[in-house]
Amino acid sequence: MEESIALDYFDDIFSMVESNFVQNFHVFESLVRPSYLLESPYKEILVAVARGDGKLYSVLRKARLSETAGEQIIDELIDLNILRLEISRETPLRIHPKHKLKKELRTYRIQDKLRFVQPFMRFWFGFVAYYRQDLVCGKGEWFMENFQNHYERLRSLVYEQLCDALLVEHYEESTPLKSSGSYWNRDDEFDILAVTGDDKLILGECKYKDRKVCKSELTKLKAKAARSGLEVNTYALFSKDGFSNELLQCRDESLLLFDLSDLKNLL
Repeated sequence: MEESIALDYFDDIFSMVESNFVQNFHVFESLVRPSYLLESPYKEILVAVARGDGKLYSVLRKARLSETAGEQIIDELIDLNILRLEISRETPLRIHPKHKLKKELRTYRIQDKLRFVQPFMRFWFGFVAYYRQDLVCGKGEWFMENFQNHYERLRSLVYEQLCDALLVEHYEESTPLKSSGSYWNRDDEFDILAVTGDDKLILGECKYKDRKVCKSELTKLKAKAARSGLEVNTYALFSKDGFSNELLQCRDESLLLFDLSDLKNLL
């Protein structure tokens, strides 16, 4: 079945999606395997992962499943290599058993995140599944409108993952990273938090916008880091469309700047 699919990568993304996922819906739906993923309760979990922040217990609440039943299904989806678990690196609020927390913090739970292994599955359950009844009948107007309005959500995560891989490659020869990836805690979320082999902390922000990144973005990132109590040694900014002159002029050893051309290093 897969061999019969031909995508025109020279076409713009919206025309390509309309000509394929609208006009050949059944062909692409057949690629969702195993097929029972399209049924409840698997569908509800996968839609919740694709359309939310991916936090484990948030996903279960959105899917309206108990933790026991939901965790069993998630384990199955991980075994099927549909989902993977991104472990939280947040420091526990309770340092020792007798440590007393403020009342508003006592119910707080550190949550791991669920991620799709294949971008196609994330696209399907994030954009296509909700409009299945329309698409089966060849009606794609609402699907396309939603995709055009929220395409940034799909693109930004892929860009963040590429930027993370670029940062790993950048440090490979000097001081290989101990860990990297997204980071989240009770207060904020960060696109990239990495730790070097000599325990230096790198905090990264990824911007896939049609405008230059300005110094104000660095200022906001530093404020977020301070709010989360992160002692950052190096800030890394990634931009699709480059950087302002002010930001370029303040570059030093504590600031790394990467633009879209730097991604060629991953090829």
